[in-house]
Amino acid sequence: MGDFDFYVGTWNVVNRRLRERLTGCDEWDEFPGVSVAHSFFGGGGNFDEITFPTRGSAGATVRIFDPVREEWSIYWMSNVDGVLGQPPMVGRFVDGVGRFYADDQHEGKPVRCRFIWSDISATTARWEQAFSTDGELTWETNWIMTSTRVGD
Repeated sequence: MGDFDFYVGTWNVVNRRLRERLTGCDEWDEFPGVSVAHSFFGGGGNFDEITFPTRGSAGATVRIFDPVREEWSIYWMSNVDGVLGQPPMVGRFVDGVGRFYADDQHEGKPVRCRFIWSDISATTARWEQAFSTDGELTWETNWIMTSTRVGD
């Protein structure tokens, strides 16, 4: 519990997202975001809303800790489609790095999805998303978010 307490507060977020996923594309879009995160359940839950001002969209993430399994489940939702993403990403932090996985789909194709939270400090954090189509032998990182805490 409390693994996501570092993210409570307001963050400026630099997003880098591949223009096309799983096509060998190496062109990235870069755009800003602002994330506001809160903790609940004494650190056993975490919620953040991110807005993408140049995109006219927003999303939210809910993270909930299972104390029996000692794992987090992470759910994403967006105002673009109004759907709570399924299945959740599931995983944990080990030595300050969070790794979370789920079987998902991208454009109708099955993928293994991975989130990594790393480079965590009082003022910075990095999140990245990657897909694998070969049973986790290789990964294509397709979205990187670098967060910088907004001062008080």
